[in-house]
Amino acid sequence: MFTLSECQLKKRNKVHGINFLENRSKVLNINSSNQNDVINLLGKPHSKSLSNEDKWHYFERIKESGDIYKLGKKELVSNNVLELEFDKYGILVKKEFFNKDKMNKVKYSENETVNTTSKKSFVDSFLSSIRQKMKRKK
Repeated sequence: MFTLSECQLKKRNKVHGINFLENRSKVLNINSSNQNDVINLLGKPHSKSLSNEDKWHYFERIKESGDIYKLGKKELVSNNVLELEFDKYGILVKKEFFNKDKMNKVKYSENETVNTTSKKSFVDSFLSSIRQKMKRKK
């Protein structure tokens, strides 16, 4: 009886960002909504692009406490990003919504960058090994 009293029927959610971001983004219309409409609906942007001040980003992340067989480990339920771009007059010209599934399809380059500055010369590696041995004996 005591162990069942600690169980909950509804899982606990931890929300970071704006709730119901996808539904709110549907209200915004390209070429008719402006920056003031967006601020009234979503608030100030979570981040702005470094290269373009007219590109705004909004986030929504929901984590849910896991099942008992997962030992309560948090599970990512949704991870949404809304990217809005405005023209020089503040009118919405581009709207993109990314969800968790769409973000997983990002392709990364297979190329590796070789760092030549971190390679030590023979003398430097020899002296550092001697230094380590001296410190161990202390």
